[in-house]
Amino acid sequence: MTQHDRPARTALVVVAHHRTDSLTAHTARRASAQLEAAGYRVDLLDLHAEGFDPRMNVADQPDWGDREKRYSDEVHAHMQRILDADAVVAVFPVYWQSVPAILKGWIDRVWNYGFAYGRSKPRLAGKRILWLGLAGATADDPVVAGMQTVLETSLNEGIAFYCGFSSSTVGLLTDAEERPQRVDAAGNLLVGDAIAGAEREAQYAAFDRRTREFVEAFVAEELVAV
Repeated sequence: MTQHDRPARTALVVVAHHRTDSLTAHTARRASAQLEAAGYRVDLLDLHAEGFDPRMNVADQPDWGDREKRYSDEVHAHMQRILDADAVVAVFPVYWQSVPAILKGWIDRVWNYGFAYGRSKPRLAGKRILWLGLAGATADDPVVAGMQTVLETSLNEGIAFYCGFSSSTVGLLTDAEERPQRVDAAGNLLVGDAIAGAEREAQYAAFDRRTREFVEAFVAEELVAV
């Protein structure tokens, strides 16, 4: 089945960065445009721009004795956006080999008991998710392999598959910093000189290409599944 034959699909693109001029926001826009070109309707959720509060509160605290608990109106609205989506794409900078607090808080409050987990028939079953994480480490930094493993264990196994997603992929985008950086064997941070001009443009082009490849593979996987 081609993308033109299949029914319209919706992708929820979640952005977790406080600056709209960041490389993270740029990557989210690129991914959104690519998804739209593939026939998806894109629902762009910019967590900072929409003022999402990642802090847990009493209204949204899980009640292990009541999986039908009615959570806050804000969380209910976010739950509906997930339900309305066939696929989710989360775009975020990698902090401490994990997601930023605002994205973790969104998962804590919205992917809640009785909604995302806690049912024999998960409400999110069959959905797919792509995690696009931007890392400052260079591609040849030995830390990258471990970072990939940590993110896959946490995001794929600990969150997505636990909540019934049929597919979860971590796309790790290295070389996100203008000044290349890596940690040596003694734990010292080595920061290189900033690159500019044609070299910087080439770095951006390579970054965009890798983003495109991750999204292309994600779309192709959906077409095969259909």
